[in-house]
Amino acid sequence: MPSGTSHRLLAILTGLIGAAIAAPSAQRPDRSDRSLLLNPDSPEMNRRAPDIARVRLQTTRGVIRLELRRAWAPHGVDRFYNLVRHGYYDNTAVFRVLAGKWAQFGINGDPAIAQAWRTRTIPDDPRVERNVRGAVSFAFKESNGRTTQVFINLRDNSATHDREPFVPIGKVIEGMNVADGLCSDYGEQAGGGIRGGKQDPLFAGGNDYLKRNFPRLDYITKATIEYEASASLR
Repeated sequence: MPSGTSHRLLAILTGLIGAAIAAPSAQRPDRSDRSLLLNPDSPEMNRRAPDIARVRLQTTRGVIRLELRRAWAPHGVDRFYNLVRHGYYDNTAVFRVLAGKWAQFGINGDPAIAQAWRTRTIPDDPRVERNVRGAVSFAFKESNGRTTQVFINLRDNSATHDREPFVPIGKVIEGMNVADGLCSDYGEQAGGGIRGGKQDPLFAGGNDYLKRNFPRLDYITKATIEYEASASLR
């Protein structure tokens, strides 16, 4: 028969194992994907996207599904597609939400990964579609300056955003109610705007910084490619 001490040790070990099984996925992607995310110039991170792709964003509020259209913005869709494939958007905060206007995300919670991509820009794409409600576009601070941050238009912003221009890469096809409900308590405080260095603390501190200072933010827990097709097959 085990002693009382043995019983207590067994109970502790059982509890630890149970907690590990029940715990959410780790903050970082697996080792192979993390290695790729730390190497933005890798050919694997720069593959051509399919003509049409659907992305599932599992958030802390529910599921949002996007449809990407490469014909709308080839450079933008290629970038977003490859980032999703390798887990860049997993466990990332939706850190800038202005209720009824837009919801922005795209700074990785691991500072090393976030910094690796901070200046990895892609060329501008000519705007094909408008920034209507549900359109998904890259944020940027200057011409040819798009990197990893995107936003969902929560209303028709075409009167202002089409002039910048913000170029839609796709649209929400399911879950706009989820997007509308993302935490907007902090507005611009948690990293509003790419301009002016306001996001420096996010890049330096990652999710640890956000969770300490803005604990009610919502997160994308997992982003996955659900569907790919050639436009000719659509």
